[in-house]
Amino acid sequence: MEDAALTAMRRTCLAVRRDIVEMMHRAGTGHPGGSLSAVEILVALYFQAMRTRPEEPNWPDRDRLILSKGHAGPVLYAVLAERGFLPVDELKTFNANGTRLQKHVDMHRVPGAEVSSGSLGQGLSVGVGMALADRIDGKDRYVYVLLGDGETQEGQVWEAVMAASQFRLHRLIAILDSNRLQLDGPVCDIIGLEPAQARWQSFGWHVRCVDGHDLKQILDAIEAAKAGPAQPHLIIANTVKGKGISFMENRVEWHAKVIEDNHYRTAMSELAAAEAALATVGGL
Repeated sequence: MEDAALTAMRRTCLAVRRDIVEMMHRAGTGHPGGSLSAVEILVALYFQAMRTRPEEPNWPDRDRLILSKGHAGPVLYAVLAERGFLPVDELKTFNANGTRLQKHVDMHRVPGAEVSSGSLGQGLSVGVGMALADRIDGKDRYVYVLLGDGETQEGQVWEAVMAASQFRLHRLIAILDSNRLQLDGPVCDIIGLEPAQARWQSFGWHVRCVDGHDLKQILDAIEAAKAGPAQPHLIIANTVKGKGISFMENRVEWHAKVIEDNHYRTAMSELAAAEAALATVGGL
């Protein structure tokens, strides 16, 4: 990808981070850490890798994204808004009475949302079903599933992992947001997942590890999956919880914490500085 295109996507990532902070500050609730860790992943998907039509959200031949880590709804809302699926101004209604932008996603109300979310550990099973249905229907689209690392401690995930391998669902691409923190502490202290790459490979998946905040690495891994062997694919995206906001990064308490006025001012100042630095580098 050309540098100019990558710079534009990085600028979009900063816009999405501003949207996330503003949404949660206004609402006084939400899950900032895991929303911020997934920004580059979703921007790479919606602004480059996926076939979508914002003006026609239910286009039959679209690729589909399942947000299995459903508490990260704000990052999906922000990316959908920046991509044109819904008005950016509507993000101000996050978690307000009567809004369609609830803390967890409602597929019946949010354009571009493929699955309603809430309970963790279910998204990959839905993705398996969608990929199987597409095979039966002769569709050549891709199904992407964004998983949190903590939720892969759940048994239903591994049933889906086995099913995907059994049916050689090569158009199923899972992305693991591996930020190494969950609600109660470090993932390794609760139920460790390592060696994650070897485990998924042992279940018959093609696996690739990337820096989850490097857009080019993410996009290259997606292209490698599409050109790869006839088996399901996993991209392990090594990320930082709370990425982009210094006082949130790698802090377990920011899994779910209110963004107070002082937090908001500091976060927006840091994002403004990051945008200024990007403008200098990008020659804007």
